[in-house]
Amino acid sequence: MNITKAIIPAAGFGTRMLPAAKAVPKELLPVLDRPTIQYVVEEAASAGCDDLLLITSRDKRAIEDHFDRAPELEARLKAGGKESLLASVRDLAEKIKIFSVRQSEQRGLGDAVYQAKRHVDNEPFLCLLGDTIFSGDISPAAQLAEAHRRLGTAVIGLEEVSPEKVERYGIVGGKMIETGVIQIDTIVEKPRKDQAPSNLAIAARYILTPEIFECLERTAPGKNGEIQLTDALTLLLKRGPIHGVVLKSRRHDIGNIIDWLKTNLILASRDPQLWSALRPLLDDLNQR
Repeated sequence: MNITKAIIPAAGFGTRMLPAAKAVPKELLPVLDRPTIQYVVEEAASAGCDDLLLITSRDKRAIEDHFDRAPELEARLKAGGKESLLASVRDLAEKIKIFSVRQSEQRGLGDAVYQAKRHVDNEPFLCLLGDTIFSGDISPAAQLAEAHRRLGTAVIGLEEVSPEKVERYGIVGGKMIETGVIQIDTIVEKPRKDQAPSNLAIAARYILTPEIFECLERTAPGKNGEIQLTDALTLLLKRGPIHGVVLKSRRHDIGNIIDWLKTNLILASRDPQLWSALRPLLDDLNQR
């Protein structure tokens, strides 16, 4: 089955990006010329999804507004011969229909995913976290969709991390069944280094099957009253196989100020025109 539906949980407070995230949702913080979440929607569209649900909150209406039409702005740009400035958003709207729903309380990623139950109906769907983007020859969404077509199961995007960093992530264990593909038998949320089943970390991209919703209903709140998606995935694992795919693209986070700045610089370095303007400034700062 081809994956045509996608969801983007984007309701969190973004506390690590305060005070900026108080005024601007962290998912709208720009990476070069566009907000972070636009890269994520473009990734879903490029993988064949034509139906996307944003899970937001009452303080994040600006995310929904970004993907809506702005007739007055469009008219002004057209009059000034600057229509190309909004071309990426317009072209994206022609490829994928965007809907939204609100997560009324901040009860964790698992609860955010649960808000999509009615929308995705009885289909497997792509789940992309809205504060993480990737660069590379093949996107995570496309890589996971291809794996799902072959394997027919839920599929989790993975990345290798150093042993010192396993405590920051959900970590999986299992048997490698082919190059870069693991049949998962264990999922542990932020394990200690000496208790981690591997160094394969969950990397902000999933293909989930509809059974995940019943598992979420059975998942008790954990720390801070939040419902963890990894706990629900552990229940899903008892019902049938889940596979993990080591992603071929590079992950870029914008969850804190250092990572956001790094992401902008890394992507800028791949644009010759931008980098020729920035490089002298960086060289000058480096010499001070």
